[in-house]
Amino acid sequence: MKTILKTENIDKFFHQPTEFHVLKDINIEVKKGEFLSMIGKSGSGKSTLLYILSTMDTEYSGNLYIDNKLTTGLSKDKLAELRNEKIGFVFQFHYLLPEFSCLRNVMIPALKLGKLPEKEIEERAYQKLEILGLQDQALKPASKLSGGQQQRVAIARALINDPLIIMGDEPTGNLDSKNTDIVFDIFQELTQIYGQTIIAVTHDDDFAQKSDRIIEMMDGKIFK
Repeated sequence: MKTILKTENIDKFFHQPTEFHVLKDINIEVKKGEFLSMIGKSGSGKSTLLYILSTMDTEYSGNLYIDNKLTTGLSKDKLAELRNEKIGFVFQFHYLLPEFSCLRNVMIPALKLGKLPEKEIEERAYQKLEILGLQDQALKPASKLSGGQQQRVAIARALINDPLIIMGDEPTGNLDSKNTDIVFDIFQELTQIYGQTIIAVTHDDDFAQKSDRIIEMMDGKIFK
């Protein structure tokens, strides 16, 4: 399987209020179509690592490769372009624009990327909502959906630019167990049927245990 993301000897320090070595010599490889969970106690470094992997945090030493290209040292503009094209984000809170329709919310990252005509983006947005079983909600304002449905719209939005990787930061942290299971099943389907690569930070052990691979972090190191 092709390697989609790779780190070499990533180290990171926080300098305020005192110096703290938050990540220590992190070496990981993620393959295409893999569903990877990162777990660990609060303060173990997992969210910090996710922000480095997503290129949002560039203050580290070591190297990060995405799609066999070195991203370490790229300009802010180049990194923003890379994120728009290659990374989809799903957070604990859905961050949908409540007054916009579900369809419009899903379209936003593709409109921002500006590579396709609006009509085509709209068609793709419908397709993504269909994958998530929400095509019948497409024209409703996002505020009118349940929490679980809103998170599924957020996943559709993350998929709109056909990213190489979806990165989730506690993607089920705000959901009840029924909706957590729905989101997990969607992630599994995305990896198994569509070959989507997913990296998710989670506190939910059941969620992690069912994923393809777990990286456990402790005191800034990969524990296993």
